[in-house]
Amino acid sequence: MAAHGSSMDGNGGPQLPPALPFTLPHLSRLSWELGARVVDDEAATTESVWERTDGSWGLSVYRVTTATDILCVRSPTGRERFYGTPDAPLESARQQLAAAANWRRVG
Repeated sequence: MAAHGSSMDGNGGPQLPPALPFTLPHLSRLSWELGARVVDDEAATTESVWERTDGSWGLSVYRVTTATDILCVRSPTGRERFYGTPDAPLESARQQLAAAANWRRVG
């Protein structure tokens, strides 16, 4: 449920759920408690909020440092999973997300 077939990629690292139209290298999976605490911190800013057009999945992107973002992925059951990623590869992912017919930006 948490990844493309499993929660780890071929190199042993975490993967994003297959519902997202992109993959990212160098992901770090955060516990729910840590992820929620980091994105609720006053230093974190919401960069964008996305949802699938059928409303089943959601994605929020938070800037937490000058070079690090946190992704909060919300499943159809409401479960949130947090992933840390360097900002640089995320720009390509944003473009893929914007071009995906079944995702829309809502914030």
